[in-house]
Amino acid sequence: MPQHSTAKVVSGMFAKKRSRRIRAVARYGGIGAAMMLIAMSGTGFAAADPSAAETDSAATRLAAELDQGLAATQDGRQPRAIVDTGSAATSRASDAIGEGPEVSAYLAAFGYGLTHPDAAPPGANRWDCKPSAEHPRPVVLLHGTWLNAYDSFAYLSPRLARAGYCVFAVNYGRSGLLEGGGIGPILPGRNGVGRIEDSARQVGGFIDRVLASTGADAVDIVAHSQGGTVADQYLKFEGGQGKVGKLISFGATFHGTTLDGIATLGRLINNLGVDVMGFYQPVIGYANVQQAVGSEFYSRLNALGDTVSGVDYTSVASRFDEVMNPYEWTFLQAGPGATVDNVTLQDGCGQDMSDHLTIMYSPRAASITLHALDPAAYPALDCAFNPWFVGGGGSI
Repeated sequence: MPQHSTAKVVSGMFAKKRSRRIRAVARYGGIGAAMMLIAMSGTGFAAADPSAAETDSAATRLAAELDQGLAATQDGRQPRAIVDTGSAATSRASDAIGEGPEVSAYLAAFGYGLTHPDAAPPGANRWDCKPSAEHPRPVVLLHGTWLNAYDSFAYLSPRLARAGYCVFAVNYGRSGLLEGGGIGPILPGRNGVGRIEDSARQVGGFIDRVLASTGADAVDIVAHSQGGTVADQYLKFEGGQGKVGKLISFGATFHGTTLDGIATLGRLINNLGVDVMGFYQPVIGYANVQQAVGSEFYSRLNALGDTVSGVDYTSVASRFDEVMNPYEWTFLQAGPGATVDNVTLQDGCGQDMSDHLTIMYSPRAASITLHALDPAAYPALDCAFNPWFVGGGGSI
């Protein structure tokens, strides 16, 4: 299947006569594409599709740079931690309400999420849903940084609902510029910017509501990016152990990220005695500082290991992930009483070129989710073309 450029896809949207609803989604996709291109223009995210070999080489290089940043200097000085900036950052959670349209491409979902920042993904937050004997645990969806429940799960959520699961989603970590959330929330629906500890407590409160409403004993969590780390914090420190059966994550920042070397550079500067991460916190938001490799947050989070007893983990990575890198750092080591399945999306499906954002719009990622939830019912994994940056099989 030929790859489609973003320009061809966007221009093709308006060349076809579609229903009013689909035309609206296409419009939102155009808005999303424009906003993302502006946001990414200074970061290099919109570069040509990287090959697997190039990505592996980059991961090796970044790991070497990180080792340099973490090593003692020639005069014996030890590396300085990325310290708590003393921020009084505050955040809150809110329910995703109503239902947005089902879409197959991230750009369309991003655009709709800008204009409908509180929309629930289709099939989610039906509070009268009661789990079946086949699927006794509700599924809770956790978005990542600068995202929301709708634009993260407008593709996956309806598939889970059609499979018979009770699905729930929450917008956590909402914070404004003056509250320590950085400039991201200037755009509507940009959540996941508050302290991760606060977000985990918000998620815990939401899960308690889900359990009370459904009568279930525990939930399963499907998380993207920071959502995996929030779930990890919840399990380890915020009362989540015993309330979660499975944690299925995609591009989760379990061990921090270099952000294509940006965080590594910040770490190196910190080692010279300049708290550059603290300087940037008012701009990028507290959660982003916490997710930088080498932060004190991760020292606490992973002090006793990656996992907690009683949870089955599935951690999925993409070789084309431009945010969670090196991509292997999303993988986990199983501790006592836990199981871990680390999955590279492209193993067995080289045509899936999902990046950090489009992975949640990958047919293969959706099938991995269903397989992890119920291997007997979903033994096979799908394989389909999912292009870098655009997603949705190249069609917005």
